[in-house]
Amino acid sequence: MSWQDDYKSKLCTAAEAVKKVKSGDRIIVGHACGEPTALVDALVANSGAYHDVEIYHMVAMGKSPYCQPEYAANFHHNSNFLGGSTRKCIEEGRGDFTPCNFSDLPGLIRDGYIHPNVAFINVSPPDKHGWCSYGVSVDYTSTAAECAEIVIAQVNKHMPRTFGTFINVSDIDYIVEADQPLIQLPSAQLTDVDKAIGANCASLIKDGDTLQLGIGSLPDAVLFFLKEKHDLGIHSEMFSDGVVELVDAGVITNKKKNFMPGKFISTFLMGTDRLYNFVDDNPAVSMQPVDWTNDPRVIAQNDNLISINSCIQVDLSSQIASDTAGLRQISGIGGQMDFVRGANMSRGGKSIIAMPSTTGHGKISKIVPFIDQGGVIAAPRPDVNYIITEYGICECKGRTVKDRARQLIKIAHPDFRDGLIEEFEKRFKCKY
Repeated sequence: MSWQDDYKSKLCTAAEAVKKVKSGDRIIVGHACGEPTALVDALVANSGAYHDVEIYHMVAMGKSPYCQPEYAANFHHNSNFLGGSTRKCIEEGRGDFTPCNFSDLPGLIRDGYIHPNVAFINVSPPDKHGWCSYGVSVDYTSTAAECAEIVIAQVNKHMPRTFGTFINVSDIDYIVEADQPLIQLPSAQLTDVDKAIGANCASLIKDGDTLQLGIGSLPDAVLFFLKEKHDLGIHSEMFSDGVVELVDAGVITNKKKNFMPGKFISTFLMGTDRLYNFVDDNPAVSMQPVDWTNDPRVIAQNDNLISINSCIQVDLSSQIASDTAGLRQISGIGGQMDFVRGANMSRGGKSIIAMPSTTGHGKISKIVPFIDQGGVIAAPRPDVNYIITEYGICECKGRTVKDRARQLIKIAHPDFRDGLIEEFEKRFKCKY
């Protein structure tokens, strides 16, 4: 049978495909902006047929209707990274949080800890040889498809065809043709605080460095201040529109990378059509599974790897809380520690934790004497290199705990420095 005949034999509607899901199954859903929304919507529309179906999904950029209270008996959400559409479900006990480093997730799937009965994926139309691209979401999605008992694919002409990782029509069980525009993540509006933090981060970046950038306004702010740099590279778990702008300006070329020169290395993408058009059929973009892109041993093969991530709190000893606010689970560790460790292992590398000095409209300091009760330490003190706010840069590597605390107080918001100094003198039995 030709792949074309195989493809036709597997065609069905979304409503027909989701009937293959059984009560008690675990579905792993394609990640972030690669979510197969036609399949998710059809699943929820057929909710009455299910009881206790687990939906495992990392960053859910869609509406996540399965998290609503009226579906509590039908669906149970499980994730290693919470967002706006899923956080309340887990806070109210209708879902669960599974902590893990992003790089470890494919292994948990492959080794049966998070075994998928069904994989929902969103892929490009097949090429002339019957291979579909995972497009903007390779990460754990490709592993889920490799390990699932049933693979249901939304084949979508809007999914860009990216190089690196593909799935053949023969490895798909049911095909739903649904041409839906991808979920988009517009660039954030930068505040003056964002810009000050971005400028401080950019001061540590040199021509020829390779960058890892997280999600949100702070990475965008860093990119804003890199327009005078030359020959920067990308090895990152994700990137967005700001990178394309610097490519167009001739700033990002990947020419100086000693590892995978000339290539943008990533595992998922989040942005707008500008980004999706840039990566489509672009041989310079290599999309790989996250257990490779985020393996610290792979990351460290890049000399001068600069990792930039954010956090929720830093205490005076430089411990980092990145995904919890006290007992409240806010997000997840994601790939932060993968890249913190990889950057620390990189020759000439730097690991940066960047954050505004306050939250709550300036009423709460993010530099605190102690992490809030119940808060989880994401980055322990030995792993922390640079901490940056709009007030400056604290270099922690090689410094005593006292020195770290002094430097952290200097980059705290002025409204909170006196209280931090008081705590410093009480704790360390010396003058600030």
